[in-house]
Amino acid sequence: MNLKYSLLAAITAMLFTYFPAAAQTNGSNTPYSRFGMGLQSDQSQGFNRSMGGVAQGLRDGARVNKQNPASYSATDSLTFIFDIGMGLQRSLMTQGDNRQSANNTSLDYVNTLFRLWPKLGMSIGFVPYSTIGYTFSQERSVVTDPLSYEAVTQNLTYYGDGGLHEIYMGVGWSPFKNFSFGVNIGYLWGNINNTLSQTFSENGVLNTNYYSSLTTKYTAKLRTWKSEVGLQLQLPLNKDNELTIGATVGIGHKIPSDANMLRTSLSGDTISRTTDHAFQLPMTYSAGVAWKHKKILTVAADFAFEQWANCVTPQVVNNVNSANGTDYIAAKGAYSNRFRLNGGAEYVPDRYSRSYLKRINYRAGLYYASPNLIINGLTGPREFGLTAGLGLPISNGWNHGPYVNIGVQWTHRGASSAELITENVLRINIGLTFNESWFMKWRFK
Repeated sequence: MNLKYSLLAAITAMLFTYFPAAAQTNGSNTPYSRFGMGLQSDQSQGFNRSMGGVAQGLRDGARVNKQNPASYSATDSLTFIFDIGMGLQRSLMTQGDNRQSANNTSLDYVNTLFRLWPKLGMSIGFVPYSTIGYTFSQERSVVTDPLSYEAVTQNLTYYGDGGLHEIYMGVGWSPFKNFSFGVNIGYLWGNINNTLSQTFSENGVLNTNYYSSLTTKYTAKLRTWKSEVGLQLQLPLNKDNELTIGATVGIGHKIPSDANMLRTSLSGDTISRTTDHAFQLPMTYSAGVAWKHKKILTVAADFAFEQWANCVTPQVVNNVNSANGTDYIAAKGAYSNRFRLNGGAEYVPDRYSRSYLKRINYRAGLYYASPNLIINGLTGPREFGLTAGLGLPISNGWNHGPYVNIGVQWTHRGASSAELITENVLRINIGLTFNESWFMKWRFK
């Protein structure tokens, strides 16, 4: 079978297998996804995820760089690029002597890139924005029963699922040599479901005579837009070296969606609360630089700043004037501003060599992110990660042909307090970048 049609068959199988599950599989299993809109998803693709997630200065017409839409203008007129990726991960969570592990899979992205006009490229794709997935419980002694003199234990069970997804369309244009700008416009949607169940027991036996069980559900359906604007400036240093400077700005705004709280007791009493415009996207600012030596070595670094402290989330607050002493409102205070540093490199010994090993793309990187969560007055976890991977060509000799991208990613979320959970996540990223000359005109003599 022709290589092109073999790849198309593989892509179709992957889509039918994973895309319907995108709204169900979370790709995460962490208590930290309980807060706000969930755990933020990595927006990088297969090639740069193994480079620590750097993106702002990367510019290659044979790859989709969704993180800076200015890069779309680099694509040529002959190719149609299709990029799809998935992840397999294992998480280990610890808190004191307690340890728990979890396995997850996820569809990470589906992207396309093609040229509309000379120096004008377009990308259309699907990426997850956030994920929610967790189940855990807590026990604590709260009081001594005055009749039995037994210790009463409060049992709390937390469960959540959902997350947000984004479909986007973007264009990148180069109005003059060595300068490009672009914009992504996306539609963001998804569901947020968090449940807290509270029961009381004595000596392991459920006590419902004097202590009422409560179940509280927090739900929301989010629908909104998302956009970012990017630019890139190329600075040729000499015939062998080039510097590219890139930057993007993500547009923050309030999301016009409601959040609901429903509290139900064992006796059937219910309390229902709704707050509007309960969530908010932050303003984000990213900048980076990439140095390319011939077509052999690329070294890049990025810095990002996210204004989460200005964002509201739905919160239960005390109010003595309320019927039950509490209100459910959209308020600040659950987030802090976040910054992120990324660094990475890619090395290709010889893209045109007959030796397969010399045509492999060797990649490595690292990243650090400050916490953006405030949990019960405590600073949330910091993130540190290491990445490595390979870009394996599956065509003979053409450097812009299809690639299989395989990467390994280790992430450490360090707790700032013994009350919080420390996580170590090992993730395998697998992607396929399909690039064929679909638009080439053939001539017969």
